[in-house]
Amino acid sequence: MHIANLDGVSLHYRVDGDPDGAPVLFANSLGTDLRLWDSTLALMPKGLKFIRYDKRGHGLSSMPPGPYSMGALVTDVERLCDHLNLRDCVMVGLSIGGMIAQGLAVKRLDIVRGLVLSNTAAKIGTPEMWNERNAAIQSGGIEPLADGVMERWFGKAFRATPEMALWRAMLVRQPVEGYTGCSAAIAGTDFYTPTSGLRLPALGIAGDQDGSTPPDLVRETVNLIPGSRFHLIRGAGHLPCVENPVEYAQTLTTFLKEIGHV
Repeated sequence: MHIANLDGVSLHYRVDGDPDGAPVLFANSLGTDLRLWDSTLALMPKGLKFIRYDKRGHGLSSMPPGPYSMGALVTDVERLCDHLNLRDCVMVGLSIGGMIAQGLAVKRLDIVRGLVLSNTAAKIGTPEMWNERNAAIQSGGIEPLADGVMERWFGKAFRATPEMALWRAMLVRQPVEGYTGCSAAIAGTDFYTPTSGLRLPALGIAGDQDGSTPPDLVRETVNLIPGSRFHLIRGAGHLPCVENPVEYAQTLTTFLKEIGHV
């Protein structure tokens, strides 16, 4: 385990793969930690350097007082990249991680040379929706919402497996302040204009049973970037890297090869 102390926030991160390989940076979703990528990374080709981290308020990272802004979440990973001297990364972001990836690419093209926008969008939901959800969580905790979240996260077949209980447990053990802090960041974000100005290799990944960011929303966002690609994983929900890591890793690997990153 590694901790980077970055001007008011401490981020837990880990580095796997070839220390001299081309860097691939991963940012996970709301209510999960960096273990989200375990199954996918086990299937990726050798010769790459994989960096992943827990955003503020999640996993083993620190939890500054909320609410958070998307700018703060982007600055956190920017400082982590500078701390690790990372340049010319392909950044893979899922859900809020995809929003962070868009923000970092707009801000620091020296860090991000390619984007994978997985189960995400330039704008997710409405401020009213997020504010209502946060109010419910602050009064009653995450547990009452957990079953509904599982229906959005996973397809029907995966919800019938024992493994789903592990992800449900990860969600309900998530600190309320970290969850609502990052939810506030999503509520305040609309990246349609800045993302439409990006000119870099980009791949969109969606699950056809995703109840949080449906495929059309993901496609609409990635289509803002000229020349982008799109891949639909059937039978998967919001976390296809968990439900179908084989197809997910194959899709990532193909993209990395196409853009000369591996």
